[in-house]
Amino acid sequence: MLAPAMTDRHEQRSLFGEILDWMLAPLLLLWPMSVALTWLVAQGIANGPYDRELGQLAHGVAREMRADPAFDRGLAGRHDLRLAEPTAALLRSDDVDRVWYQVRSVQGELVAGDAELAPPPEERQAADEVQFRDATVHNDPVRVAYLWVGTPAGANSGVMVQVAETFDKRSRLATEIIKGVILPQFVILPLAVLLVWFALARGIAPLNALQQRIRRRQSQDLSPIDEHDVPEEVAPLVSAINDLLARLDQTMGSQKHFLADAAHQMKTPLAGLRMQAELAQREIDAGGDPQAIKRSLKQIARSSQSAAHLVNQLLAMARAEDSEQARRLQDVHIVKLAREVVRDFVPRAMDKRIDLGYEGPDVDPPAPRIVGQPVLVRELIRNLVDNALQYTPAGGTVTVRLMPDPYGQVVLLQVEDTGPGIPEAEREQVFQPFYRALGTDVDGSGLGLAIVKEIADKHGAIVTIADATPPHAGVHAASGALFSVRFACAPRPDIVPAGSPAP
Repeated sequence: MLAPAMTDRHEQRSLFGEILDWMLAPLLLLWPMSVALTWLVAQGIANGPYDRELGQLAHGVAREMRADPAFDRGLAGRHDLRLAEPTAALLRSDDVDRVWYQVRSVQGELVAGDAELAPPPEERQAADEVQFRDATVHNDPVRVAYLWVGTPAGANSGVMVQVAETFDKRSRLATEIIKGVILPQFVILPLAVLLVWFALARGIAPLNALQQRIRRRQSQDLSPIDEHDVPEEVAPLVSAINDLLARLDQTMGSQKHFLADAAHQMKTPLAGLRMQAELAQREIDAGGDPQAIKRSLKQIARSSQSAAHLVNQLLAMARAEDSEQARRLQDVHIVKLAREVVRDFVPRAMDKRIDLGYEGPDVDPPAPRIVGQPVLVRELIRNLVDNALQYTPAGGTVTVRLMPDPYGQVVLLQVEDTGPGIPEAEREQVFQPFYRALGTDVDGSGLGLAIVKEIADKHGAIVTIADATPPHAGVHAASGALFSVRFACAPRPDIVPAGSPAP
């Protein structure tokens, strides 16, 4: 079971290492390419002077051929042409490379020199123009310079002169060039790696400083981080962190305020419970009136009921604020929920002599439909009905009404009562936690409408408050409250809107 966790830890990437890899990998890949290109360039540089020298030797042999009297008599095709001894000695004097020379007639017959050299594969070229090619002699690679030398006898006369040498001097020169270029790179490359490492470490130093600044902060310090002391590339990240800190500060402030209000609200029923329990204990110890004890016990029951109601509403508020739960959406049968809530509150309405009723369809219509959280929607309806029953006096009326939109856009939920109503100036404030309308002596927690607002916002619904009975021409004052919640309907997959192409 520990293997996946260890694998996840090992797969964590290092920004420093990743940037270093991207910087050094091309450098290490280009270095062998640089060596290969240097070798090719060195070969070209080494071949240049030695090719010129080899071409001069070929011209020297050609001049010696012209100096021979047999050549002037047009006897180039005979075997009596000879290379002067000093020239032949010069060709043999190289102490590094082996040198061969050859003279052939137009017909390809060997006139003078070494027979090991093969004739060139191409046709005869212009006279006295040196050509170069690579060949092999006794399995040794050689460089060959050759040219055609004409005679006065005509175009079909003359000889071809070839001079060849091995590559030893060329290889030595190319090696020296490569050493002169590559060896400094063996010093420069590690130095470049160290410089890259140092520059990268200096470059990410502000990130380490930012990390230390954040680590030194106290847990309650949610003030924004100064963006002026960070690099420009990190400023967007710091701005996002500041935005998160601001939202956390606001959330924690709201939670602290909520907890303080909740603790204050819990003091009242708990203090009543303690006081009534102490009074009952004194009456029992003194052998007092049983009716006084009964009244204390009844007050204890009322206070415990009030505390339980407050705890339930706090739990409902927590469920409404749970963003994870809000993401688990499903179909909401709002007609069924509304009828069940009304049925659950009938005993309480009868105790207060309030006429509680429902107006609307008996079953959920096939369209429109609501997508959301059924538990939260039920809590919304419960709190609206509970609020209406609390503020409606005995003999009043509370009506739960569902009105589907004929156009399939919204579902309208209304809860109407005949209580004192809510002044227009307070209609925004009643949705704040623990706020109760002024001028009322109703014993409530002030959380019901805050829960309604929170659940409505989670479902994208709109909550409005109006007078149940508007004033008529200034004669009668407005009375009662009418709460309206408009739920947006989700389109049904089996209904194709008008004008849409058929599937």
